[in-house]
Amino acid sequence: MGAAGSTRPLPDAGGRYTAHPYIAGSALSLHSGCMSHISSAQGACLLVIGNEILSGRTQDRNIQFLARALGEHGLPLREVRVIPDVRETIIATVNETRARFAHVLTTGGIGPTHDDITSECVAAAFGVPWEPHPEAWALMEAHYPPGGFNPARQRMATMPRGATLIANPVSLAPGFSIGNVHVMAGIPTVMQAMFQDLVKRLPAGLPVLSRTVHAWNIAEGTIAADLATLQLRWPDVEIGSYPFQKEENGKRIYGIAIVAKGTDARKLDEVADSVMELFETFNVSPVLGELDRTS
Repeated sequence: MGAAGSTRPLPDAGGRYTAHPYIAGSALSLHSGCMSHISSAQGACLLVIGNEILSGRTQDRNIQFLARALGEHGLPLREVRVIPDVRETIIATVNETRARFAHVLTTGGIGPTHDDITSECVAAAFGVPWEPHPEAWALMEAHYPPGGFNPARQRMATMPRGATLIANPVSLAPGFSIGNVHVMAGIPTVMQAMFQDLVKRLPAGLPVLSRTVHAWNIAEGTIAADLATLQLRWPDVEIGSYPFQKEENGKRIYGIAIVAKGTDARKLDEVADSVMELFETFNVSPVLGELDRTS
């Protein structure tokens, strides 16, 4: 609602004003129907595989990198799942997601130890043999001294039949693609290097752009209904609200960053302008751009 709880009108995409649609007790989701022009079949899914992630021992650092990189490439990340090193779970999840999404990326579980089972599980999901990959085998065998390419390392050169290699300039052992599934290492530096090779083969679409407006001295609950109105005006723009806070002179101060994402720069500018106007109606000073968290 507005500052006084009224059904205050807000501008639509064409600058027109309409009554507020919010009804108490039935708040509209900001993301309901947004970005509807991008279906899961057009986007990507990431499977983060590893018991160490689920146990809390290791903090994932790959999701943010891939979300940004895929968005910039025009292949938005639509879903992320974190699953254990359990054969049945990996096989079932790979089969489910590769049928739903244009591309599935996996991280983790392709090392030399007994619990690195992602590669053999992907082979099982596709119903093909898990066997020495001639190119990967030759590459790794030539790298190690005599006797160094032991059975453990040979596992990293064993892949589903028909797989295409994803180069690894950091530690040599390659990832691979089969169908629309792309298997990479879990170590962030290695995964990022692999992605630079993989992305050359991924279909490019319109990059996902964003605009951010933030302001202090306002809380989400104050403008939630108005944001729902804006989302209805621009259903193909994803509008998200992200609160932040700080301590100042013994007092807690709240603020909000409103982020609009989509592929149409003009519409994003229109949304940002409307958000600026919305903030100003509550007598706060909006700033176009991300919050500077270093100050």
